[in-house]
Amino acid sequence: MRHFAVVGSGPAGFYTAEALEKAYGDQARIDILDRYPVPYGLIRFGVAPDHQSLKAVSKRYDKVVDSAGVDFIGNITVGRDVSVAELLDLYDAVILATGAPHDRKLGIPGEDLPGVFGSAEFVGWYNGHPDFADLDPPLDGTHAAVVGNGNVALDCARILSKTRGEFEGSDIVGHALDALEKSAIRTVTLLGRRGPHQIAMTPKELGELGHLEAALPIIEPADFPPMTDDEPLEPGLRKSVSLLRGFADLAADKPKRIVFDFFAKPIAIEGNGRAERIIVERTQLSASGAAQGTGETYEVPATLIVSAIGYATSPIADVPFAGGKFLNEGGKVADRLYAVGWARRGPSGTIGTNRPDGYEVADQVAVAMPTGSSADRPGAAGLKRLLEERGVMATDYDDWRKIEETETANARPGSPREKFVRHADWLKTVGR
Repeated sequence: MRHFAVVGSGPAGFYTAEALEKAYGDQARIDILDRYPVPYGLIRFGVAPDHQSLKAVSKRYDKVVDSAGVDFIGNITVGRDVSVAELLDLYDAVILATGAPHDRKLGIPGEDLPGVFGSAEFVGWYNGHPDFADLDPPLDGTHAAVVGNGNVALDCARILSKTRGEFEGSDIVGHALDALEKSAIRTVTLLGRRGPHQIAMTPKELGELGHLEAALPIIEPADFPPMTDDEPLEPGLRKSVSLLRGFADLAADKPKRIVFDFFAKPIAIEGNGRAERIIVERTQLSASGAAQGTGETYEVPATLIVSAIGYATSPIADVPFAGGKFLNEGGKVADRLYAVGWARRGPSGTIGTNRPDGYEVADQVAVAMPTGSSADRPGAAGLKRLLEERGVMATDYDDWRKIEETETANARPGSPREKFVRHADWLKTVGR
């Protein structure tokens, strides 16, 4: 019997577990480990709460963990509760699927002022992430700024601009919903260093901005190149640019604004004890398409600033790491140690991108460790003994399901499901 540990229960982890289960059948046991008592990682804490169709992929992951050869072990942190070296003693192979949970820094003066957050923090706040439940972002000002021109930046701007009624059917947590309903924010400025042709926004997410009840997207037509320049663009980007062009024709008849400020490079954040404004340098594109500063600067008022410029993986002791990801060759980090997803590639691609990535690494494992031979390692039984000796209260499949049942039972009719946002709360629900 082979024993494999997949560290991380987001999309990359589940696709890898799925691939290993298909490759080995009843000849292997696959344990999905996570620092939280419940699984799904990015799906649970990163996907916008009003995008339930994206979160529905978790049903596929449910089928994976319901397989006889797959189990979930939560509430353990690899590198703190157990080392990678210890896991390699317990398992035939260890696959790191830890994602990229940390925000990249802007690297400008003033970004440590109160009122400035990374998107992982802000998104985690409204998604019930236990590390960010007490974030309390300032919503008392009339202006906010979001730095970035990708889908996460769009999510943040949209969530800040929606009415309470527009969250019907979402799973936004109650503390965020109540705070957003009282928000004084009326203008959200999206800052991007380059222009409309360089955005990383998909048509579906971008198109939603044109149908908000109380908010209107604002575009400066002068930011666009001639329409003939749209033709060479990749079809998805061309459709997104077309949507942006269409926003310029919308009637200004709503009380809130989402302002697209292109060719805008943040260079400093200022304020008296808290963020009050972001200083921006106007840019232009070089021949290579890079954003170059022009020397012209101006102020954008903002008492809430969210940076959505990318993420980085967490390093783990004794695992080679550089550039925000684990050093690897085709997914292999070292003997019997692999990486998948953002931990392998860096934060790029969509949820679906992780599937071929996970299957590729699973194929490598299957070639290196064929069925019919085994080092007879203890796997989960040995891990649970070790954790018990150290006083670590790991959760298992049954605990996770009890947590899910309690969440559902506590949901108020017609309102978002209130997630359990602290470890202590989670553990109480399973009697630990």
